[in-house]
Amino acid sequence: MSVISVGQAVVLGAVEGVTEFLPVSSTGHLKIVEGLMHIPVDDDAVVGFSAVIQVGAIAAVLVYFFKDIVRIVSAWGRGLVNKEERYHHDYKFAWWVIAATVPIVVVGLAAKPLIEGPLASLWVVAGSLIVGSGVMWAADQMGRHKRGEDDTSFKDAMLVGSSQILALLFPGFSRSGATMSTALILDLDRVAATRLSFFLGIPALTGAGIYELKDALGAGVGAAPLAVGTAVSFVVAYASIAWLLKFVAKHSFNAFVIYRLVVGLLLFGLLTTGTLDS
Repeated sequence: MSVISVGQAVVLGAVEGVTEFLPVSSTGHLKIVEGLMHIPVDDDAVVGFSAVIQVGAIAAVLVYFFKDIVRIVSAWGRGLVNKEERYHHDYKFAWWVIAATVPIVVVGLAAKPLIEGPLASLWVVAGSLIVGSGVMWAADQMGRHKRGEDDTSFKDAMLVGSSQILALLFPGFSRSGATMSTALILDLDRVAATRLSFFLGIPALTGAGIYELKDALGAGVGAAPLAVGTAVSFVVAYASIAWLLKFVAKHSFNAFVIYRLVVGLLLFGLLTTGTLDS
């Protein structure tokens, strides 16, 4: 039998879709919901399932930003064969995304036993939610929001891309939260920070999903729950992306900061009282 049922896969797919690109930590929320459904959060099959259904959310990004991605990839392709095209921002941006993905891949492979072991604890999630909230609030206050997407540089991409490591090591910190906060500190405006977070997440999350697929199937997750969870994740994530881009154009990140604090403190309470198993 699969360690995750189709019904549970629907719930987890919806949670993944809602939270993957909001700066509230999809991994943290998945672990909390898994704990509430009495699914072992550190089981190899469960860890693999969580990584695989992220591909649904990434597919939503690919569809939503299809025109932008085609433009960037086309510029990259032209630049490979035409030296004059290499001065185009889109060509350079494509290489920046590739380079900025290397740090998280290296750390992810090197620290895999820790990530799937001690760092998978809900205590880590609770602490990371709260600490990440402080970082996000400070970044939103510090940032001058004066630079747009066309003003991004190689340095921006590397720093923002490398910040994904925080979420990898400390589930609850949030990949989106880490990347958006770093971009805000670098004075990008909120929309540019959000879009950069999306683009940098594509290779990292896609690679993680593909890498974990064989482990998820081999460790005890059926094909049906994986397919259903991924499909639900796609649909919900597409709506979430559309909403987030409209929201950040007119609002600060304070609502997310408050939400994370509340969830983090609530989680600490549930763990302390033994209501939830870490």
